[in-house]
Amino acid sequence: MTARFSPALSLYLAATHALAPLAPMILWRRKRQGREDGARLGERLGHAALPRPQGRLVWLHGASLGETASMAPLIAALRAVADPPELLITAGTVTAAERLRQTLPPGARHQYVPVDTAPAVRHFLSHWRPDLAIWVESEFWPGLMVRTARAGVPMMLINARLSAASARGWARLPAMAARLVGLFDRILTQDEATLERLAALGRPRDAMRHAGNLKAAIPPPACDPAELRTLRDGLAGRPIWLAASTHPGEDAAVIEAHLSLKERLPGLVTILAPRHPERGAAIVADARARTGLPPAQRSRGDGPPADGGIWLADSLGEMGLWYRLAPVSFIAGSIAPLGGHNPFEAAALGTAILHGPRTENFAPAYAALDAAEGGRHVSDATSLAAALGDLLAADGARHPRAVAMATRGREALTALAPDVDAIAAEALSLMATRAGGRP
Repeated sequence: MTARFSPALSLYLAATHALAPLAPMILWRRKRQGREDGARLGERLGHAALPRPQGRLVWLHGASLGETASMAPLIAALRAVADPPELLITAGTVTAAERLRQTLPPGARHQYVPVDTAPAVRHFLSHWRPDLAIWVESEFWPGLMVRTARAGVPMMLINARLSAASARGWARLPAMAARLVGLFDRILTQDEATLERLAALGRPRDAMRHAGNLKAAIPPPACDPAELRTLRDGLAGRPIWLAASTHPGEDAAVIEAHLSLKERLPGLVTILAPRHPERGAAIVADARARTGLPPAQRSRGDGPPADGGIWLADSLGEMGLWYRLAPVSFIAGSIAPLGGHNPFEAAALGTAILHGPRTENFAPAYAALDAAEGGRHVSDATSLAAALGDLLAADGARHPRAVAMATRGREALTALAPDVDAIAAEALSLMATRAGGRP
């Protein structure tokens, strides 16, 4: 591989090399902020906590919880082949590490990704010696990428997503962008727009293809069947809806929509599930100020309010329960300017989807939903209340319009799912063609 780099890339690599001695101090500061696992800081400096397994090793890397969750179908497909490779999964967040600890199958292990300094990356690569590196979505650490390629490890980017804003940013550093995307032997994009943007950055089209969105292939979240039956029985005859993954500013719209509907829909239960459950106390205070009553609070063991009201789902790991209960769900992060959250789980579990205007994180999915009339656009408390009033039945039964909308949404998003077995075969083929090529 040629040693020529763009000036920007050369400057980045030199800077990370010079700043390497500061990495431990930065990591300790992040640990005090709760953003690092203190017992495993060595991994962030490239010092492995586990031995390298014998045989072929595929390394998959994603930034955080969302990317590692999307790996699940591919992990299963790679482990299902004859003579499966061993798997190493890296991510940089504590939440991703905890989820992987609970879900990884035999033959797969997690380590924290090394910080992007020359010593940490060298330690990491010399220990693990991967036979294939698979990046998921858009987690680009230039030093890690360059040194992995220098080691002769074949590299693949899957579920690639490049927003218009990110593409404009990379276009300011065209030589560096072209160099980095050129390091990948194969790129599979989750949408056609990303393919076009990567081509504009200089990536040859014959080394890319649009494969679909891995998040569409993730099995929907489970729930406790007994708990679901109990809640369905207790809520029978009452209208119910879900506001999923809300952020500051969106909670108020949800509460106001509830207030405007409660006379029309007696006994209405609004499940408000914040993206960050630790905001529960602030939401309780806001709801009390707006409604005169505190909401029922899941984290305190409260059940749904007996006479209707807001039920604050400030708990973790229960979205599978809420989506199954609610015939209509508002997917938040889309009125707040955050790009929207994953609609695939909601669609798979049969709830009609409402969303705001800011859906760029999942633009193709929401476009497909809306085109199929499987999603509906709202922008504030007034339009949210109007949509809910059209889709909720006063007797608590699933309204035919909501059922039809949910069916169209599920079909539209299922069509976006990739052929995961084909992706696994392509990855193993790439690894086979480069076998023995590592210096």
